[in-house]
Amino acid sequence: MNFNKHLRLEGQHAFLGASKYHWINYDDDKLASTFSKHQATVKGVELHDIAAKLIKLGIKQKTRPITTLGLYVNDAIGYKMETEQVLYFSDNAFGTADAISFRKNLLRIHDYKSGVVPGNMNQLKIYGAYFCLEYGYNPFDIEMEFRIYQNDDIVAENPNPKDILHIMEKTVRFDQMINGIKIGG
Repeated sequence: MNFNKHLRLEGQHAFLGASKYHWINYDDDKLASTFSKHQATVKGVELHDIAAKLIKLGIKQKTRPITTLGLYVNDAIGYKMETEQVLYFSDNAFGTADAISFRKNLLRIHDYKSGVVPGNMNQLKIYGAYFCLEYGYNPFDIEMEFRIYQNDDIVAENPNPKDILHIMEKTVRFDQMINGIKIGG
């Protein structure tokens, strides 16, 4: 048998693909709802890419009223932040911060949310813990400000260093456990 070649599709997965087989149990409403969420996720990825490019190019947004994307981009440019920065502790524990800077002993992490599910500051706290682990900082020795940009609003927090230290300790412990499982399993 000479099978047809679909080179442009190699490595990709269709929404109605076999590896995501749960859709065979959906009714029409569930399909519509799930596909809408999928489209929102795709749009969110594209908006993050646009924001990262605008920030790297230093192109501030001037539309009125200013959108969530505009607020996020303008602040990241104003604070001279790096975008899409991987923070790495191990192959089991890493993540990509939307925007980050560390100047004058202040760790600033911003997260852009394009979806309707409310952002959670725990995500940024994990980034803060990964930063401290990767670069050898004690969270009690630095200042921190974390922001979530969503729904034309900004939620800001100066996290408690105890929370960051707790996440750091848990990350180290869980990483060791995972490595032990990998070796034993």
